[in-house]
Amino acid sequence: MTQEPQAASPLGLFERWLSVWVALAIAVGIVLGNLMPGAIGTLAALEVASVNLVVAVLIWAMIFPMMVGVDFGSIRDIGRKPKGLVITLVINWLVKPFTMAAIAVLFFNYLYAGIMPRGDAQQYIAGLILLGAAPCTAMVFVWSQMTKGDPAYTLVQVSVNDLVMIIAFAPIVALLLGVTDIVVPWETLLLSVVLYVVIPLVAGAVARNRIIAAQGGDESAVDTFTARLKPWSVIGLLATVVLLFAFQASTIVSNPLLIVLIAIPIIIQSYGIFAIAYAWAFAWKVPHNIAAPCAMIGTSNFFELAVAVAIGLFGLSSGAALATVVGVLVEVPVMLSLVAFANRTRSRFAGDAM
Repeated sequence: MTQEPQAASPLGLFERWLSVWVALAIAVGIVLGNLMPGAIGTLAALEVASVNLVVAVLIWAMIFPMMVGVDFGSIRDIGRKPKGLVITLVINWLVKPFTMAAIAVLFFNYLYAGIMPRGDAQQYIAGLILLGAAPCTAMVFVWSQMTKGDPAYTLVQVSVNDLVMIIAFAPIVALLLGVTDIVVPWETLLLSVVLYVVIPLVAGAVARNRIIAAQGGDESAVDTFTARLKPWSVIGLLATVVLLFAFQASTIVSNPLLIVLIAIPIIIQSYGIFAIAYAWAFAWKVPHNIAAPCAMIGTSNFFELAVAVAIGLFGLSSGAALATVVGVLVEVPVMLSLVAFANRTRSRFAGDAM
């Protein structure tokens, strides 16, 4: 049975103003990068097997709470209303990564030709490929609630998507990086997937089961637990942004339009993917409470994973890492506009009963 959404906005203070906090973190990072280059360089040197230890801790702080929230037991409902799940999987893994790569190549190799060195352009392409291959995991629950989505079905979509990510993320990223003539360090790519997808998923599942068992089967205890961890997730995200932009400080100061140039293809991709998924759901007569969330999953990004892998593959000061963080900056305004559009068009869809 579809649960009634709460009257209050599901966006908390942090989520509602995410782009503002990220913009402030960017400013702090640029200032620190120019004032304290030695200290920032010391943090960059703390690496083991191409993994920056400081960033690894911050990324884990971001993604562990969301992994605890994923219920793989919900996959037993995979056969319920299969159309929405089909749209989600096709868009996430057969459409979005490839269109993002194509748009990135179009902009950075052709439309932006002459504006930036080719080596820099390849780095930004790599960052956008990582964003395109990392569909949303956590924030989609927020977008689903804001569009009065079916919460149980959204959980099924996210859980299945996370399992597919374990298998599909690395091969798709390697394929697209190779096609765009970017060297693929396979060992580092696989290590990043293990560190930031496999281990957090397993740890989250174990923690979830133990929390529920300790509370006598009360699943609401998971929400209480993740709520306590949320401030650490916020700190992890903003601290990572500060570090990334501290390393990019000199590049950004010398080329302040760089953020805008990176943001344009991300925005075009976001609206394009939403249009494809939403139109498909409409044509296939999928109920709105499933259609809206399945379009949101492909549109939004698992930016924490993209940032972590970009750092592992190319380094903290790389253009690829910068491109993934720009994705964080533009995501919330874009997604809020799409939520508003989905809510305005709800009456054009089939009823929620199916």
